[in-house]
Amino acid sequence: MAQKKAFALRLDAEKLAALEKWAADEFRSTNGQIEWIIDQALRNAGRVKKESKSNNPNEQ
Repeated sequence: MAQKKAFALRLDAEKLAALEKWAADEFRSTNGQIEWIIDQALRNAGRVKKESKSNNPNEQ
């Protein structure tokens, strides 16, 4: 598993509320939702390699 690094993120209240609702709608934590959004953006921009295997150990 890759090492994670913590950092501060400043968002205005309206964006944070929208992000928290989106995360709840998809049964993710707010932090998990932010990480998912960044991961998708990096993949779509071709900045990281697309993995052939799922990161979810429950998926086969």
